[in-house]
Amino acid sequence: MNDKGLLLVVSGPSGCGKDTIISKVLDRIGDEGFLSVSMTTRPMRGDEQNGVHYYFVTEDEFRRNVEADRMLEYAQYGKNYYGTPVGPIETLLQQGKTVILNIEVTGGKNVRRLMPEAVEVFLAPPSLQVLEQRLKGRGTETDEAVAHRLSIAKEELMHACDYDYIVINDVLEDAVEDLLAIIRASKLIKDRTIHKICEVINYAES
Repeated sequence: MNDKGLLLVVSGPSGCGKDTIISKVLDRIGDEGFLSVSMTTRPMRGDEQNGVHYYFVTEDEFRRNVEADRMLEYAQYGKNYYGTPVGPIETLLQQGKTVILNIEVTGGKNVRRLMPEAVEVFLAPPSLQVLEQRLKGRGTETDEAVAHRLSIAKEELMHACDYDYIVINDVLEDAVEDLLAIIRASKLIKDRTIHKICEVINYAES
């Protein structure tokens, strides 16, 4: 029988490197890890695939999932809804997999309420100045948009203390190693491994 898997929540300001770090971690843990796929009501774009990039649904279907308590968290951005369906996550956890959930701070709060066994990591930049440089370095946003993101980042950083771990992304590979260490350590906490001690005792007495 597989041990129950690990749900790892990763939050942090835009531009702090969440996507890059998570991608590298998933590459390192291979078939053991999965990135949670969100559900959305927005139209499919380009070569996106249903069930790979998002679960694409109608607004009515999304609302039915919410009403049936089948969403771990959800929010509306513009005219579209985005959220995390519980079913696929629970299936992977039952298979003993590590599921990484890349969500905003508000979503992280909802996960804490509904799945308190989740391990939550806040990913932060070494400074707001570095974050500003990274955002401007993308070359895809106006100065006004960057200023808006920095304002949101300041608010998000105030919630870092709500998370189990804080990882500072100063050197990329160090941050990747920190997240891998958190995964390894989280799988060894007593509430997840005490049954193994019972098995050792029972085997010794048999």
